[in-house]
Amino acid sequence: MNQPRISRRSLLQGMGAAAMLARFGWMNALAQQNPPDYKALVCLFLVGGNDGHNTIVPLTQAAFNTYKAARGSLALPDGNGPLVPVQDYTNGTPYGLNPGLSALAPLWGNGAGTGKLAVLANVGMLVKPVTRPSFLGNSVALPTNLFSHADQIQQMQAAIPSSSAGTGWGARAADLLSSLNGDTGFPAAISCAGPALFCTGNVVQSASLLPGFDLDPSGLSLWPAAASVARKQGLQQVLEFDSGLALVQAANQVRKDALDLNALLKSGQAEITSPFPGGHLSDQLKQVAKLIKLRAVTGVKRQVFFCQLGGFDTHGSQRWEHWNLLRQVSEAMAAFYQCTAQELQIPNQVTCFTQSDFGRTLQPSGVGSDHGWGNHQLILGGAVQGGRVHGTFPNLALGGDDDSGSRGALIPTTSVEQYAATLAKWLGVPDADLPLIFPNLYAHLNLFGQPTLNFLT
Repeated sequence: MNQPRISRRSLLQGMGAAAMLARFGWMNALAQQNPPDYKALVCLFLVGGNDGHNTIVPLTQAAFNTYKAARGSLALPDGNGPLVPVQDYTNGTPYGLNPGLSALAPLWGNGAGTGKLAVLANVGMLVKPVTRPSFLGNSVALPTNLFSHADQIQQMQAAIPSSSAGTGWGARAADLLSSLNGDTGFPAAISCAGPALFCTGNVVQSASLLPGFDLDPSGLSLWPAAASVARKQGLQQVLEFDSGLALVQAANQVRKDALDLNALLKSGQAEITSPFPGGHLSDQLKQVAKLIKLRAVTGVKRQVFFCQLGGFDTHGSQRWEHWNLLRQVSEAMAAFYQCTAQELQIPNQVTCFTQSDFGRTLQPSGVGSDHGWGNHQLILGGAVQGGRVHGTFPNLALGGDDDSGSRGALIPTTSVEQYAATLAKWLGVPDADLPLIFPNLYAHLNLFGQPTLNFLT
């Protein structure tokens, strides 16, 4: 006698979290406790080009005077409050953080070994190292379509200075570490902001969760309820239909996995009690915390995550908008770190870092700024050499040695690939395998010098 066919939706609703994991091949039979050597990278992409010049400001008198002269109407402090003073504990150099970063500032620390937050100065996409004379003389290779949002977003996530890459550097790192995850099929690369190149690899299982799925597991909530049910059933039928086309089937599998993860995150095994402030980025980071918590049953040991927040293309109304965006970043990052430290108890095993399309011009454009190049990035975690500004802080003079022209689109002094290679090495990628992830960096290693930096232990 034929058994009635159980729909996928009914199956998910009727199964417990552990059974769900087992059903979809996501539970490692040997996972009886938290993996002792678990590590995760969490990329926070600030879409639009964050204004690094107003994220951290030099406070030595001469440097601040230069900054203020170049920034004009955009110079801090402004009506959003005073700069938050910090200093590089290695040399005592004073800096001021944007007042929007107040929630994160305490994690800078107050001396050697106490900081969990650091800045990597003047990072950008480079084919080869660039100087002002070589840029102005058009004598050095440059990234494809420099200053273009679309191209630079792809290049930053790929860590390849062209827009033709088909994989992201985070997923390529996870590919090379896939053996550490054993036989678990749980995704090693997960975007909590929809499809992202950063999480696209060649080997590892990946998943893309839709923003807002915390309110509805499928992201398909409609009114009335009957319309929502009908749409979900329709999607289920599409996903289960065997088209015979490999590309379509692969895309359907990714979407199925996202739906399964969404349902799983509603389970008790993924419950997070740590407070999060709420908001788009905060909600994404809370989902990352839930996914990390599941390591106890999945047995996954290496993971990369991707989150993003838009709105950083501040051509106008920058004063309040930029402060408010950094406030969201600050509060979300601080809450996430406290969750990893207190509830998950793995602060040294999770590193959170920012990326963005590019920096902004020092010289204002009305009440905003234009597309720049080099930028400052935030790095947070227990393994971070915090309380420091790593790399080389630039000269902020318009037309100065670090300016690519006359408006303060600063030439990067650290390559994105050096930044990413340091993070990938911390995740566990052996030195010998780093050229497989960052081919351009190693092709010109004699020019870049050290392929990795010292901001992680």
